[in-house]
Amino acid sequence: MAKTPIKAIKATDGAVVITLSDPFAALPAYLAHFSAQILAPAAYGAEDAGVAVIGTGPYKITDLAPPLSLKAEAFGGYWGPAPHVPNVRYSAVSRVETRALMAESGDADFVFGLDPASVARLGLSDAVTVHSVAIPRVLLIKVNAGHPALSEPEARQALSLAIDREGIARAVLRYPEGATQLFPPSVGAWHNDSLVPLSHDPEKAKELLQGLGWTMGGDGILTRDGERFALTLTTYPDRPELPLVAAVLEQQFRAIGVELTINTTNSSEISAGHADGSLNLGLIARNFGLIPNPVGTILSDYAPAGDWGAMGWQNDEITDLARSVGRGDGGAPARARITEILQTELPIIPIAWYRQTLAVAKGVEGAVIDPWERTFGLPELRLSQ
Repeated sequence: MAKTPIKAIKATDGAVVITLSDPFAALPAYLAHFSAQILAPAAYGAEDAGVAVIGTGPYKITDLAPPLSLKAEAFGGYWGPAPHVPNVRYSAVSRVETRALMAESGDADFVFGLDPASVARLGLSDAVTVHSVAIPRVLLIKVNAGHPALSEPEARQALSLAIDREGIARAVLRYPEGATQLFPPSVGAWHNDSLVPLSHDPEKAKELLQGLGWTMGGDGILTRDGERFALTLTTYPDRPELPLVAAVLEQQFRAIGVELTINTTNSSEISAGHADGSLNLGLIARNFGLIPNPVGTILSDYAPAGDWGAMGWQNDEITDLARSVGRGDGGAPARARITEILQTELPIIPIAWYRQTLAVAKGVEGAVIDPWERTFGLPELRLSQ
């Protein structure tokens, strides 16, 4: 909310009035974030302290033990159609192996967030059905375009061409495909079918680098003006797939003459490296769904650059276009042009679209995955007879 042009927020009888300093059509997407909830007056106690959560949804909480579990039942005062399942229970289970076992054994009917190995195993089970959809979270390389070896777009394009996305997706992530552009098809308005897909072509990568004056050294690493093409890739183990992907990238970059040193550390080191200019490359997972309109992340990452977006790269056209989309007067042409610039300039290099996976017990019908991860779709679920 701090990045929006909000001038004032005022509570009136039965309404919350938000005053903007500039037009901003994307505001409803920001208000959809959980931190922007508007609570009823009766939710507050003495000295305006929050004492209750009063909602109007299809379920009401009957028992809450944060952060591990809650129980809920159908809410009779709900304004919409009554849910088909009268009672639900949610359990937070941190270990993915345990979640998979709960799905397999029938201890849970609806299990989110499975790792690739569990998806492969559960796909062979007769007890559950596995659903999967690409979500607006992208595995990508954050590039320091201010680095002497990375300042030319052709150098960044060469690194992109060195990446075998299909191989990484299938062998490491167990996904059916790699990313062909920044936004997956599930992000509708921001996926651009007219873009030339990102591809794997090591020979073309070598040609581009040769055209920039890089020549192969005796040790198989490119040199230019006495400098070796050697970079450090910083990543973090919080997402266990990242160090694995980094190890594959090391080999794929070496195949075109680029030496990569992997630094697996705290994720905070990436934003710190952005701030002090020391970062070369950062392998990260960037979520474009925190705000259910990617323009929010585009504005913070590229218009102008932000800690998790572009580094050493500035494009005035993208800044103007993103602001126009935020205002609501940019539309499809502006979105298409933004994705075209990012695909050509590659201030970040997409590798794979993350997938949300769901294992559903055979007796449960109507399950769907919201790619924006805003709803479980509980009201639409049915228990087969």
